[in-house]
Amino acid sequence: MSEKHPPKHADQHPKPHQPTPAPDETAAGVAVDTAGGAISPSAVPASAQSGKLPGGPDTLLRKIFTGSGMVSVLAVLLALVLGGLLIAATDERVSTTSAYLFARPTDFLSAVWQAATQSYIALFQGSVFNPRGSSLAVQFAPLMETLTIATPLITAGLGVALAFRAGLFNIGAQGQIIMAGILAGWVGFALHLPLGLHLLLVLVAGIVGGALWGGLVGLLKARTGAHEVILTIMFNYIALYFLGYLLNTPAFQRPGESNPISPILDATAVYPQIFGSQYRLHLGFVLAIAATVLVWWLLNRSTVGFEFRAVGANPKAALTAGINVSRSTILVMAIAGALAGMSGVAQVAGTEKVLTDGVAATYGFDAITVALLGRSTPWGTFAAGLLFGAFRAGAVQMQIQTGTPIDIVLVVQSLIVLFIAAPPLVRAVFGLNPRRKKPARAGKTQQAATTGGAA
Repeated sequence: MSEKHPPKHADQHPKPHQPTPAPDETAAGVAVDTAGGAISPSAVPASAQSGKLPGGPDTLLRKIFTGSGMVSVLAVLLALVLGGLLIAATDERVSTTSAYLFARPTDFLSAVWQAATQSYIALFQGSVFNPRGSSLAVQFAPLMETLTIATPLITAGLGVALAFRAGLFNIGAQGQIIMAGILAGWVGFALHLPLGLHLLLVLVAGIVGGALWGGLVGLLKARTGAHEVILTIMFNYIALYFLGYLLNTPAFQRPGESNPISPILDATAVYPQIFGSQYRLHLGFVLAIAATVLVWWLLNRSTVGFEFRAVGANPKAALTAGINVSRSTILVMAIAGALAGMSGVAQVAGTEKVLTDGVAATYGFDAITVALLGRSTPWGTFAAGLLFGAFRAGAVQMQIQTGTPIDIVLVVQSLIVLFIAAPPLVRAVFGLNPRRKKPARAGKTQQAATTGGAA
């Protein structure tokens, strides 16, 4: 009888030592590879076929730290660090200690640290909480001021973010705020109506004014194909000069005044203050929260919001699917204008209580930054509005306490925009770029992996 020898296979050659996987990982791989024992196992484990090894670059922690939300947080952190270095560069003590840097480097580093931290502490005390206040109400006064300033930033930012989600660049929030302020202000000081009804009409007039100004841009784009960026920029100038003209007419100018300022709004036409007269925080902040919830529902829970997102993702595909792109363009710009219009009402009926040529300040342009920082999401925009409101509220206190130029805050805001526009740069700075997969080793091992079987 001839002696039987086992067949020779290529896989009998000695292989390099490989670490034995953990029992739970081995069991999971076998279960996936054999479909629970229904089929015979293949030559290449399922974990290797998928290209994602346990504990590799696609862990949950890495996904969290490379997500868009975390990138926004890291962009703010990086901007604050660079802003701190810029603060230190303008500090007198840092300049003095730099003269003997190599003799006593600790003095220089201590001066840099104190210059940056003291400025940011002053910024915090001027925007969130001031422990040196004489009472609890005074201590929380900075937070109330931050919320007041953030109110128009949030609603205008929502208008810009909503347009972004639909693939439109609404650069016209400034003009929409102005037109809303014109209509809301006129209703507030020209009409004399009962309490409740008067304020409601002021709010409706402002929303309608902003919606018409934004909807007109959408109409022109849908009917003529004109670019919305050019249209909104031009509409900003039209609204600004129109306001300047009105404030020099008898219908809008305060009697006996030569300055461009309107009469004071009636007491029945202004937002009530939430926590009394000791703070400027008014009902507009509550409406800003309601607007955030409404935009979230519109984008994520309504058919209209789905159409907006579909048009923003691919207008041609949306048109092929039966979505009226022209109607969506007009509607989204009208809603965006209405949201910006709420900012105009907050300025006229909430904060200023009069109509001036600076009613919009720079809220319309800052809203673009807020929407970008919030990744064009409702709650992200809300948080970004609070952050920029804190910057504005605390900048003055930072300058008073430490002498730091108030323009440093503008530099920090600009750096935030820069880093938000370059997520790979932020990931590279913090070492969060996705790892490239290593190429498979050449030879029989690679051939077995590609063929999925033995030789």
